[in-house]
Amino acid sequence: MKKLVFLFVCMFSITMVKADNEKPIDVKQLPAKAQTFVSTYFKDQKVALVKEESGFFYKNYDVVFVSGEKVEFDKSGNWTEIQCKQSEVPAQAIPEAICNYVKTNYPDAKIVEIEKDSHGYEIKLSNRLEIKFNTKLQVIDIDD
Repeated sequence: MKKLVFLFVCMFSITMVKADNEKPIDVKQLPAKAQTFVSTYFKDQKVALVKEESGFFYKNYDVVFVSGEKVEFDKSGNWTEIQCKQSEVPAQAIPEAICNYVKTNYPDAKIVEIEKDSHGYEIKLSNRLEIKFNTKLQVIDIDD
């Protein structure tokens, strides 16, 4: 029994060590879709760091620009989060319905962060409001 417990503890420890691997990579090592996104929407930004994070069941990438802006991508190169605290998220990268909602209801605010997952989108505005949208791009929550 002690050997079985020891074996389990060893395997769990190895899993925990291996589960969170981060390493710096070159922009050219990003998935093609992520490279295109960066060169299209952040072409005037200088890249400070590109990082790959991987585990047993996932892989994602972070691109940090000298300006402090940041984009996160999934293993396929689809963006999952864009942070533009010094400027604003490029409008072309945001679903049109979200842009229209913000223009209509908060015309003086900029979208400084957007995150997407299987449940929908969450945006942060320059006026500090946080708005959640479901997958049908309907507002489901507003936090200040």
